Amino acid sequence: MAEHNADRVTDWDSQSGERWVVHQARLDARLAVFGEAAIEAAAPAVGERVLDVGCGAGASSLALAARVGAGGQVLGVDISDPLIARARALAPQDTPVLFRVADASSAELPEGAFDILFSRFGVMFFDDPTAAFAHMRRALRPAGRVAFVCWRGVAENDWMRLPMSAIKGIVPPMAPPDPEAPGPFSFGDRGRVARILTAAGFTDITLAPFDVSVPFGEGATRDAAIDNAVKMALEVGPLSRVLIGQPDDIRARASVAVRAAFAGRAGERSVMIDSATWIVTAHNPAS
Repeated sequence: MAEHNADRVTDWDSQSGERWVVHQARLDARLAVFGEAAIEAAAPAVGERVLDVGCGAGASSLALAARVGAGGQVLGVDISDPLIARARALAPQDTPVLFRVADASSAELPEGAFDILFSRFGVMFFDDPTAAFAHMRRALRPAGRVAFVCWRGVAENDWMRLPMSAIKGIVPPMAPPDPEAPGPFSFGDRGRVARILTAAGFTDITLAPFDVSVPFGEGATRDAAIDNAVKMALEVGPLSRVLIGQPDDIRARASVAVRAAFAGRAGERSVMIDSATWIVTAHNPAS
């Protein structure tokens, strides 16, 4: 296992996975609109079988299960033990969904068993995405289809841009990441995504922009909503990682700066943030 992938698994098996579980209801609610758009693109039919990659706490898997019905089946896979445990706890009995702790890029998967390969923000982290998609394609039946949603660029996504811009000059700057390194924005370049899927053997590849504003913070009052947005930024996501190990005075200054950034966004009992994604679809060749 590559060093980055090993670190990623360790993180999601501990701090990141546990933090997500704590905020699961809020985070899944915020991401629901993106999952719904990807599911519409996948168009699951009754009786179909779906592989949900990076299923997290299972919200997308359960939504897919509702579409395929009792005659279908959804397998949700994720590298995080805490998230899969949460998914299993949330799944109603007799729902046609199974959850498995596994890395879809290398896990043993039944060949030709699935009609759809789906993901809600779960495919941008592979060390070798071409190899990962080639591996997952073997689990699709001939003419099976792919549908996933992934983030576009940092500049278009306020959940990253706002807090990270706010702390410039407060927290020592970090070297800019390689835009193609595994991470939430590694699929921002549409040409790169198309090249990966083509090299992995897929055809009929399309990338459609899907942009929407979503509530990042919510509360009974405007001030409470802003406070809630700051709390979320400090506890979950890239800002929380940057502030690990920083002294209290730096964290306090960062909190004030991030609050000012969120205060400039629209919303009465919420803080609305702009989000930009691709809805990606493709097919496994028929033969």
